[in-house]
Amino acid sequence: MIKEPQIEIAVEELVQDELIDKKDLIVYNDDYNTFDHVINSLIKVCKHEAMQAEQCTWLIHHKGKCQVKRGEYETLEPLCTALLDRGISAEIE
Repeated sequence: MIKEPQIEIAVEELVQDELIDKKDLIVYNDDYNTFDHVINSLIKVCKHEAMQAEQCTWLIHHKGKCQVKRGEYETLEPLCTALLDRGISAEIE
């Protein structure tokens, strides 16, 4: 009978725990906000570089949504609130 090494099992469990705890901050397309407003908001709120913010904005426009940040809920919640306060449709999934 072949047994898996305990180290591998422990690492797999840590990786699974890490993946379970991570959430996505999603921004959705709407008919109200301009590209510049969304780009500037992603730079200010999510600390994106200009190119990253522009690429996310194009994905939002063409795909209808984009994951703009990944992390723990406690980290993403104030970012989501700040985007919502700016009139941008966002949620944590």
